[in-house]
Amino acid sequence: MPKKRELTKAERIIKEERRLKRNYKEIQKDKLAVADGLIRRAAFMRASLEDMEVDLDANGFVEMFRQGDQEPYERERPVARQYQQMNKNYQSIIKQLTDLLPKEVAKKVESDGFDDFVNRRA
Repeated sequence: MPKKRELTKAERIIKEERRLKRNYKEIQKDKLAVADGLIRRAAFMRASLEDMEVDLDANGFVEMFRQGDQEPYERERPVARQYQQMNKNYQSIIKQLTDLLPKEVAKKVESDGFDDFVNRRA
């Protein structure tokens, strides 16, 4: 079976934008301008979070750090801190998008499993 080509970050962002637009297509027309910006930010964040997850899986959340003559010590990697902050912001944007939906539609939006995956890792 031929190996599936890995998508570039830009392609993954576009794919995620399309997915989010499908999920949030019921947003009222007067709120679409706000929703469009949130969708673009969320798509970028999701692709970035996926990239950070690959790095964190390979290299871990902590690293040995040496400053001057001091003994090396373990510290949180900067990418781990960035991942946590971006994940928090991503969750906030998804909530904002869901809040823009009419109330009866908001209940129907199904999880794609990404949020559950991220929450289990944090």
